[in-house]
Amino acid sequence: MSNEKVRELLAKLHEEVQKTELDANTRSSLQELDSDIHLLLDASTVEPSSATVVEQAKLLEARFAIDHPTAERVMREVIDMLAKIGV
Repeated sequence: MSNEKVRELLAKLHEEVQKTELDANTRSSLQELDSDIHLLLDASTVEPSSATVVEQAKLLEARFAIDHPTAERVMREVIDMLAKIGV
C-alpha cells in the first residue's frame, strides 16, 4: 500500500508540473528522480542508493519552493512517504 501511495504522489507531482514551466535541468532532475524512486519500489531490480534518492528529492523540493508551491508540497509528501517505507 505504501509503495502504491508513493506512485500516486509521483503521478500527482507530474500532473502539477505539467501545468507549469520548468527549466530543462529541473525537468531532467525530476525525470531521473522518478526513475530512481520506481527502481527502489521495484524489488526485482538493483536499487539506487536510497540516500541519493532522498537527497535528489530534497533538492527538487527546494527548487520548487519559490515558484511552484504546490509541487513543493507534493514533493514533501513524497519525501515523507519514502521515509515511512524505510527509504
